[in-house]
Amino acid sequence: MTSKIESVQNEKIKVVVKLALSSKERASRGLFFLEGSRLCGDALNSSLSIDTLFYTAQGLEKHSETVRALSAAAKNTYEVSPAVAKKLSQTQSPQGIFCLVQTALLRKADDVRYSCKYVALENIRDPANLGAIIRTAEALGVHGAILCGCCDVYNPKALRASMGSLLRLPLIQCDDLPQTLQQCTAHGMRAFATTPDETAKKITQCTLTGGVILVIGNEGNGVTAQTMAVCERVTIPMLGRAESLNASMAAAIAMWEMMKQHS
Repeated sequence: MTSKIESVQNEKIKVVVKLALSSKERASRGLFFLEGSRLCGDALNSSLSIDTLFYTAQGLEKHSETVRALSAAAKNTYEVSPAVAKKLSQTQSPQGIFCLVQTALLRKADDVRYSCKYVALENIRDPANLGAIIRTAEALGVHGAILCGCCDVYNPKALRASMGSLLRLPLIQCDDLPQTLQQCTAHGMRAFATTPDETAKKITQCTLTGGVILVIGNEGNGVTAQTMAVCERVTIPMLGRAESLNASMAAAIAMWEMMKQHS
């Protein structure tokens, strides 16, 4: 049964706004916020559970099939006024479709498959960078991402930048990346950490077949010394005058090189 919400002061709407803005709120309630037909549809087609659907009359008119499918799956459904939709929206051209989705437990280090290829992200703090890297990883066929000290994967900016990839690519959470890498290399994997240091081996000259973990570090500080110590150091050769690359761009190039040798 669909109820209507017309006031921006409605308590349910205040909760949604908090969920969109606060990682602590998301963790506390076990819910995250999605906006738009594409992302809400991606959640519907994943193993995630739709808790609540909010839609406008215009959203129903333009995306009737998606709204009806979401409504059938959601525990709660509300039609909202344009004013409420404007309050909820974080985009310039809202489509009038919003969802609260139950968060999923991220996998643990023991779930790493030692014959596969992973990107490991250490202390990535920019949600847009995180989302872009995960989107590229999925597009290139990387088998999963290992996350350590990164920003919240359910940050709306990260979800939008990933174009739904954060809902699909296997994500592994670890608290001690050096220990995880040592565990993996003990089972025959190789770990490579990217660095702008020209003395490191060029990634274009590396053998990246078999099980590989490619580590991308923090936007400003790079890979930590502790993690670097258990990895093979690799660099992306650059002919121009730029000293380094944006984290998401460096990740894209490095993952491309890794997946070229996928076997």
